[in-house]
Amino acid sequence: MRKRSLLMGVVGVGLMGVVIGIVLTARMDWTKPATAINSYKEGEVPPASPSAVTTPTAPVQPAGFFGGLPAFSDLAAKVSPAVVNISTTKNAKRRPSPFRRNNNMPRDPFFDDFFEHFFDGPGVIERPQKSLGSGFIINGDGYIITNNHVIEEADEIQVLVDGKQKYDAKIVGSDPKTDLAVIKISGTNLPSISLGDSEKMRVGDWVMAVGNPFGLDHTVTAGIISAKGRVIGAGPYDDFIQTDASINPGNSGGPLFNLQGEVIGVNTAIVAAGQGIGFAIPINMAKDLIPQLISKGKVTRAWLGVGIQDITPELAKSFNLPDEKGALISNVFPNSPAEKGGLKSGDVIRSYDGKPIAESHELPTLVAREPVGKVVSMTALRDGKQVTLQVTLGEMEKGEKVAEESAKTPSAELGLTCRDLTPEEMTEMGLNKADGGVAIVNVEAGGPAEMAGVQRGDILLQINGAKMTNVAEYLAASKKIQKGQVVRLLLKRENATLYLAFTK
Repeated sequence: MRKRSLLMGVVGVGLMGVVIGIVLTARMDWTKPATAINSYKEGEVPPASPSAVTTPTAPVQPAGFFGGLPAFSDLAAKVSPAVVNISTTKNAKRRPSPFRRNNNMPRDPFFDDFFEHFFDGPGVIERPQKSLGSGFIINGDGYIITNNHVIEEADEIQVLVDGKQKYDAKIVGSDPKTDLAVIKISGTNLPSISLGDSEKMRVGDWVMAVGNPFGLDHTVTAGIISAKGRVIGAGPYDDFIQTDASINPGNSGGPLFNLQGEVIGVNTAIVAAGQGIGFAIPINMAKDLIPQLISKGKVTRAWLGVGIQDITPELAKSFNLPDEKGALISNVFPNSPAEKGGLKSGDVIRSYDGKPIAESHELPTLVAREPVGKVVSMTALRDGKQVTLQVTLGEMEKGEKVAEESAKTPSAELGLTCRDLTPEEMTEMGLNKADGGVAIVNVEAGGPAEMAGVQRGDILLQINGAKMTNVAEYLAASKKIQKGQVVRLLLKRENATLYLAFTK
């Protein structure tokens, strides 16, 4: 009897503990779903949910890190209709294989391609090549932003809107240097997307990508901004947003959204061997170019007319700089806006139009976004002193012609045209920063340097014992040599080094 009473007491205590636990759990709201961040700013309180309406006493969690992870379902439903699937067809010309023309071998796609590639026969056939990409509609009239590489050289472009309606599209304008393009379909009251402000985005902010990876229509992926201002070697105006939201082939040209449903980037590139590493063009760059692409079909950029390079610790020390910030001018093109404005080789540009320059790649991007003819103020360090210069920007297309002519005309000092070596080239040639070296890209025909045996493609290591680590040093050293003075060059040619001498 005593045992039964004891057992009933234990069971009773256990049941009472379960009841108390359920009550505490309900009171502490442990089982309540996390509040979605959605499009609310940190610290703001979102509107009450339906459950909160029926239960007025339920606490409302503020959005933010402690409010839970973002819920992307409403955002995806809102923006997806304006994200389009772009398919292109290009008629690629190819010579037919003689093996296919002259015998009855069974058809096999792999071997057909193999023979046609390695055993070209007479005549030319056209074989259509199809590719897929993404884009997004920016207004109800059917203007669509995408990547230039998605539609480049396409003979036919088809756009699938909302996974239902197909439209033929035409190219309105394209810009290979930034890999942006605008195409258009005929339609009215089409779903469209708002453009945001990529400058306001911070590393760690949530983003969502929508596109057609591998042809899988309207695929939604999410992640964060991993970095900003990435330079990946895609072009002269690299300034990418890096994200870990999954980007795959077919996402090119698609939008990258913030949590307000605004486009803050155009998905463009991936690292083939990596996961969680995708790159998007900042939408602010696109907003600067879209009006020109629509009105003129191309982009007219401003031009400064300088060659620039990064500042290494060694260069900073040699130029007596306080740090390694800025863009070092290695060359000033003749008759360029830079020359007319007073810029010189060896100047270090520290600010442009009031904006600080930390790294050299920032300068071309800032210049390219300016209108032609604008007068800009630049601050530079010259021989350890600060100078301020006013420069009227020229036009890029005209400037490129000037640069081409300048490259054809060797320096009047020694009859040589040189350029800086890239880090990759130095590694391939077995050179290091201590060795220095500049590449000789042209030698004046019939000049003393050519007569002495200097050749295009030689690497200039020294002039009269002074090391040449960049074009600025070459120009400075060559100007110091007087007429009639002997010039001794140390060159690297393939795997050998040699001295050559001539009289200036």
